[in-house]
Amino acid sequence: MRRSILLLLVLALAAGLVACGGGQEAATQAPAEEAAKPFRIAVVMPSAINDMAFSQSMYDALVKLQKEMGGPEKMEFVYSENMYVVDDAAAAIRDYASQGYDLVIAHGSQYGSSLQEIAPDFPETSFAWGTTVDTFKEQGIHNVFAYEARAEQGGYVNGVMAALLSKSGVIGVVGPIETGDAKLYIDGFKTGVLATNPDAQVNINYIGSFSDVALAAEAAKTHIEAGADVLTGTAQMVVGAIGVAKDNGVLWFGTQADQSSLAPEIVVANQVYDWTVALKPMVENIQKGVLGGEAYSLTLANGGLTIQYNPQFDLPEDVKAAAEQTIQGIIDGSIQVPVGGE
Repeated sequence: MRRSILLLLVLALAAGLVACGGGQEAATQAPAEEAAKPFRIAVVMPSAINDMAFSQSMYDALVKLQKEMGGPEKMEFVYSENMYVVDDAAAAIRDYASQGYDLVIAHGSQYGSSLQEIAPDFPETSFAWGTTVDTFKEQGIHNVFAYEARAEQGGYVNGVMAALLSKSGVIGVVGPIETGDAKLYIDGFKTGVLATNPDAQVNINYIGSFSDVALAAEAAKTHIEAGADVLTGTAQMVVGAIGVAKDNGVLWFGTQADQSSLAPEIVVANQVYDWTVALKPMVENIQKGVLGGEAYSLTLANGGLTIQYNPQFDLPEDVKAAAEQTIQGIIDGSIQVPVGGE
């Protein structure tokens, strides 16, 4: 009897020890799970996050990506805005890299030379810049991604609509600097106008600045004085041009972000960028250990570019139908959009 009791006590004690062991294992695993760090992104931008153009398009994409990845506990991001002085931007890029961010984005083609110098100093950090397809692989740098918007595609669509809506046949374009997605958009817009109305006159003025709102406004006035009844333009300085267009009842076509709220009565449509199409594969590659060397493009086909019509503008059905037909033609390849020297 005593032996039976002793045996039961031994078994009970053993069971208790096993249970304690399991509890200890769970206790040691919990902190490890809690210690999982979020993916960290830092971005340097040339203008404000609410510029209704280039910088806002990236900020909006990061907000969207954060939500899709599960919130701030899974992905966090910080930003430096209004970095129009390249040396200041370079200092910010280097500082973020030294803080151990997983991805540091230099959102502006003007930052390329700085990034080419900084990236080799932080071989375990991924960098990205746009708009370009140059990852510096040929220079022996392997931790830089590149991204671009094939803005000529939406530019062409906007140009088709502009040609159909213009009564004077004179259309004005306010450009910043003749580079990157700005040039692509303007080239595509002009091509779309002339493909629809070969007799149209497309006047293009590059003002030499991405941020000079007053100069953009003056350029818009000059176009209107020359007979333009439709305007377009690209970069953050276009808010000045949109204001002039609004005051004169001249139609406006936007790009990069939705600019309808600036002048609902005259903004017809906007080409809108969704940079998550480029950001998602970057994050996936970094998580797999690929730190750079690839370039990504936003297109109408992959959804990185969309044409958003202003619901408050009474767009004629035939014009919208022509735009939709053009979008489909670019997607299926039946419409080719040559730009520059292509």
